Amino acid sequence: MRVSQREDTKREALNIRIKPRVRELIDRAAELAGKNRTDFVLDAASRAAEDTLRDRTVFTVSPKVYRRFLARLDAPPRPNKRLLKSMQTSAPWE
Repeated sequence: MRVSQREDTKREALNIRIKPRVRELIDRAAELAGKNRTDFVLDAASRAAEDTLRDRTVFTVSPKVYRRFLARLDAPPRPNKRLLKSMQTSAPWE
């Protein structure tokens, strides 16, 4: 579905009741992020909405595809250049 440019820029009000201490917290965080309160709240709410929807996405596959998927998860990793390099590299905290 293609949204026209006019619809994409149209804004609607979202009114919420908020406790003063929460508003102060949001305002402090927004200022540190270099955003105004509205943009800060919209960004945070949008991310939370996307995460919630993503966490509830269901993939449906055939039993055959699912068995192949499980087999790949259970199989030991096949050596390749990146894996070998990783195994031979010291951890940065050592």
